Amino acid sequence: MKILITGGAGFIGSNLSEYFLNKGYEVVCLDNFATGHRHNISDFLENSSYTLIEGDIRNLSDCQRALEGVDYVLHQAALGSVPRSINDPITTNDVNVSGFLNMLTASRDAKVKRFVYAASSSTYGDSQGLPKVEEVIGKPLSPYAITKYVNELYADIFSKAYGLETIGLRYFNVFGRKQDPKGAYAAVIPKFVMQFMNYESPVINGDGNYSRDFTYIDNVIQMNELAMTTQNREAINTVYNTAFGDRTTLTQLVGILKENLSTFDAKIEDVEVIHGPKRAGDIPHSLASIAKAQKLLGYNPKFCIQEGLKEAVAWYYNNLK
Repeated sequence: MKILITGGAGFIGSNLSEYFLNKGYEVVCLDNFATGHRHNISDFLENSSYTLIEGDIRNLSDCQRALEGVDYVLHQAALGSVPRSINDPITTNDVNVSGFLNMLTASRDAKVKRFVYAASSSTYGDSQGLPKVEEVIGKPLSPYAITKYVNELYADIFSKAYGLETIGLRYFNVFGRKQDPKGAYAAVIPKFVMQFMNYESPVINGDGNYSRDFTYIDNVIQMNELAMTTQNREAINTVYNTAFGDRTTLTQLVGILKENLSTFDAKIEDVEVIHGPKRAGDIPHSLASIAKAQKLLGYNPKFCIQEGLKEAVAWYYNNLK
């Protein structure tokens, strides 16, 4: 079987590529390297089962070229980050909506077996209820959240109008190996890890009581595989929370990070933490119900945050120190 992974040089995409190559699949990577990195895929380039196509999902012809002979699509390409979308909503929309529509259209025309795509927990917006269940969402709180909700609407229409099998995975704060710690829009965990390793004080936005359902990369890989391979007809043409099903405050997160990093470097224990202003577009709390994925896909996440952070911190310390 041949899989196209868009955004395949990014954090999640490169981990998916490695996993499926190891399982004997042919993997095509489509990436424009706007946020992905060549070092994430350098180990695959000599593999005869791996094909890199440098292209942009905003160009329909690039999507069509990448889809030749492809059985399944794992669509990860997007411009992430709520703050980035607030600063530049037009580019975020071009990539996340127009690019997504290009990929859906090209996948329909290529008659792929299934289109699995990265959705987002940001779709829950101002919904107050916890845990988050797939059928109850609120109003979006950022341009990024709007784009990811529009993805779900388009996927639903393509399923109904054209018979394209689609499954959306609402990712909840994914972290792990290969996640980029650099740049203005770096995710909180790799950013904090790098700051601690450099004896710099990380800045928590707000009082530290905001909480997230932090989700280790191996749980996300499991969900992508289940979504791609399920034969349960009830399980397709819908969306699933992709999370562990537990929440951790930012203060707790920093404590776990310091504890793990201090086993490598005792001086990190003495690094102070700074509190800054709340960030525009942030939701206070995020916690997923994973009951739907457990019931319909057989999802069984293996890594809680403590286990995931232990693995991630070791990877960062050994690869980036």
